Amino acid sequence: MRILLSLIAGGLFGAGLFISGMTDTTKVQGWLDVFGNWDPTLAFVMGGAIIPMFFAWRLTRGRHPLVGGDFPALPRPELDHRLIVGSILFGMGWGLAGICPGPAIASITYNGIGGLVFVVAMLIGMGAAPAVGRGLDRVAAAA
Repeated sequence: MRILLSLIAGGLFGAGLFISGMTDTTKVQGWLDVFGNWDPTLAFVMGGAIIPMFFAWRLTRGRHPLVGGDFPALPRPELDHRLIVGSILFGMGWGLAGICPGPAIASITYNGIGGLVFVVAMLIGMGAAPAVGRGLDRVAAAA
C-alpha cells in the first residue's frame, strides 16, 4: 500500500511540475531574468506550494501518517552557515541550469542527454555534500 501511495504521489508531483512549466528551463530562466524579459508566472507555482504547506505543517502536529512512520520535523528557524551556503549553491545551480532537482528528475525521460548530465552532476553533488558540510562545520568552529 505504501509503495502504491508513493507512486501516486510521485506521479501527481511530476505531472504538476510538467503542467506548471517547472520542467521548462526557459520558463525558469525567464522567472530569474528580473531586469529583462521577466516571466512572473512561477510566483503562482511557488504560492501553490507554500500556501498548502503552511496549513499541512499545522495539520500534522501530533498526528501520524496512515501508512506508518512519522511526519518530518519542522525545519529549524535559525540561519546557519550550512543553510546560507546551501541556498547560495542551490540558487546558482538553479540559475545556471534553469532547473532544480524535482523537475530534473521529472524531465529526465524527455530532456535528452543534457537532462541526464544534469541529474548525474546533481547526484555527484549530493554525494559530496556531507563532506563539504563537515568542512564548513570545521571552518565555522575555528572562526
